[in-house]
Order: sequence, then C-alpha cells, then structure tokens
Amino acid sequence: MRNTDYFKNKKITVIGLARSGLACANLLYDLGADVYATDYQDHASIRKNILELKLQKTKVELGRHSPGFVRGKDTIVISPGVPKDAPPIIWAKQFNIPIISEIELAWFLCPATIIAVTGSSGKTTVTTLIGRVLEASGRNVFICGNIGTPFSAKVNKISAEDFVCLEISSFQLEWTRNFKPKISVMLNFSRNHLDRHKDMQEYLDAKKRIFLNQDKDDFLILNERDPLLKDLAKETKAKCLYFTESDEFNPNQAAVVAVSGIFDIDKSVCLKVFKEFKGLEHRLEYVTQINNIKFINDSKATLAESTAWAIKNIPSPVILIAGGKDKGSDYASILEIAAKRIKEVVLIGEAKEKIKKAFGNALPIEEATTLEEAVCKAYHKASPGDCVLLSPMCSSFDMFLDYQDRGNCFKKAVFALTENKI
Repeated sequence: MRNTDYFKNKKITVIGLARSGLACANLLYDLGADVYATDYQDHASIRKNILELKLQKTKVELGRHSPGFVRGKDTIVISPGVPKDAPPIIWAKQFNIPIISEIELAWFLCPATIIAVTGSSGKTTVTTLIGRVLEASGRNVFICGNIGTPFSAKVNKISAEDFVCLEISSFQLEWTRNFKPKISVMLNFSRNHLDRHKDMQEYLDAKKRIFLNQDKDDFLILNERDPLLKDLAKETKAKCLYFTESDEFNPNQAAVVAVSGIFDIDKSVCLKVFKEFKGLEHRLEYVTQINNIKFINDSKATLAESTAWAIKNIPSPVILIAGGKDKGSDYASILEIAAKRIKEVVLIGEAKEKIKKAFGNALPIEEATTLEEAVCKAYHKASPGDCVLLSPMCSSFDMFLDYQDRGNCFKKAVFALTENKI
C-alpha cells in the first residue's frame, strides 16, 4: 500500500456496517486509526458483521446515529448504502468534517493500475471479463468494488505491479474527491436509482465523477451508440476511446476489447475468454428443470432494461416473477418484448402496484406476498417447455438483504418444489 501513515492516530467514523463498511473499519484499525462505526440498523445480519470487527478499540453504535460519533472526527467515511440526507452527513457538513467514500479511501492507499467500470447495467459482467482477459495475458488482477468484494478488503494485498478491476456504482462515486483511475469505462446510461437521486441529471453527475480527475495520461472509454455518453468526451482531459456493438461482439464484449487494446492484448485472448465465460451467479443463471419447466435466476436484473434483455435471450415462453423496491424504472418499456414472450406475471414487493399500473391489461398478472409463494404460483402456471424467470426490475431491499440474498432465496424455493414433489 501507499500513504499508510496518513490515517495513523486520526479519528475516523465509518457510517454503515454492511460489507464495505466492515472492511473499511478493519482496514483503518490496521492502519492505526482511532475508529468509530455506526449503523442506524440493528438486526441479526449487522450483529453478525460486527463479530468480524477488530473491536479492541473500535467504538460501535447500532440502531441509531448520534452526533457524538461525528463531532470532533478528522474524516467521515460513507458506505454506499447511506443516503445523502442521512443525519451523520448533515452533522459532518455542519462540523466541517471531510466526507469520503470507501472507494476513495481504498484508492488513496492503492498503488496499482486501476480500471474502473460504471454504467446503468452490465457493470459486473464487464468488470469480470476485463479481469479475466488481463489474467489470461499474464497480469496479476484484483476484481472488486460493487461486484461483491469491497475494494478496502483487498487493498492491503495489492502491489504497484498489479491491476485492479473495479465495479463502481453512482452511490460509491457520490463522495469521491480525488479518485483517479487509469482507465474509466462508462457502459451506458438509462433511468435508474431515482429512489436515491432527485433526477436523471443528478444521477448522471454522480456517474461523471468516475473521470472527473483524469488527465491526458488516462483513458475514458465511452459507448459510441449512446449520444449522451459520447458527448462526455468534451468534458474530460483523458484520451477518449469508443466501443460499439457489432456482429462479432455484444456491447459488453466490445467494451472489454477496447480496454484490452490499451494494453496491446491480442483479440484472440479476448475471444478465448468470452468463449469460456459461463456467466455470473444471479445473472440469467440456470437453476434447474422440473417436469420440463426451466427455472432461471436473474436476481441481479434491477432495471427494466436488464429484464428486457433477459426475456430476449430466453427462447421459450416465460412466467415472469418481478417486483421489489422501486428505483424509478419505466416498467412499461418492456411491454413490446414481453407481449411476444411472457405468458403471465407474478408480482412481489413494494413496487407491485406501480408495475401493475404500468402493465395495464397488457399481461395477465397475479400477486404473491413472498418469493416462495411466487415460485409456487409461477410453477403451477407454467407448462412443459416454459421458463420461470426471476427478473425483478427492482432492488431487493424491501424484502431481502441484497440481490444475492434474493437470488439464493429463489433457488432454495425452486429446489423445495422438487423436495416437496409439488
């Protein structure tokens, strides 16, 4: 690591104790900081997390935020799930205390070449594929960030010769100050996260922070077919490269090829990686088949655009399970493709009524109170040759810890159908 003495003896408060907050608090403790950690939630999952905290000196509060955990601190580190109007952020501004994100903290300590990927969809796939292409070319690579493994959990193992492939969300970018990746990639931009951002401009402004500090020695890779993103070339000092979908490569693959070209990696390496790539868990993941009915877990699809893509890539008739916490998606946007492929819809979660209203009478709809009930209903509606698809178009936080928890719950419910011989 670099700058390892910077945080020594400094008073630092970490807001939020999910994965990234936990990793960040432990990293700061190892660097000799006086660590405080606070989370407004107090439930079994959070209490399980704090068992992994280095608690000898770390002060912890759960179930509330108090001004004492903010006042007098040198820095406040914000986890991505913490909204901008949360009390600790308001207090930090009142007390003139610097606020940074967990990503900013880890970047400050990281000596390696960083490739940062953002966009409304496709981030996890592209980040993973870039990492695998670099590995296939002989580089030592760390794949982390919003992808599931916090950057701050890996930074103490990263050397100057290594490469970091970093998936970054708009939430993580909001509180970056000096963050400066060598390569930044903006895949696409569509309606998303309007439960967090006040409008689309604020959402875009957060995304643009990925290249805010880049200079002429850095690279910004943009989607040539997205006019809004293409025009961002005017707003950066970095060298701009473009990718576009073709007969040979889908948009995600094209973005990976653009990055690999910067490192003079032969296209044949990319093709081999693409051919061997089996996909990601919770993204169009085949679960099993029961009585010739397929079950597909697409829990990571938290946008209408992602669900539309999933439907396009499933050749059989679909019973769709959707719903969750609304993010401001335009649910009606899937109706054109849905009319051709979807037989029925089973809705769950807080967004049920909004989705129902958006669909109108275009599709047969039934509701369920739990995901287990939805799986059972979808199975009984399906015929041999059909596919039961969980592709929610919503975030998971109304009913689950995260999209992984939701996907695992779906898989468990599917296998229960076999065990119970329903």
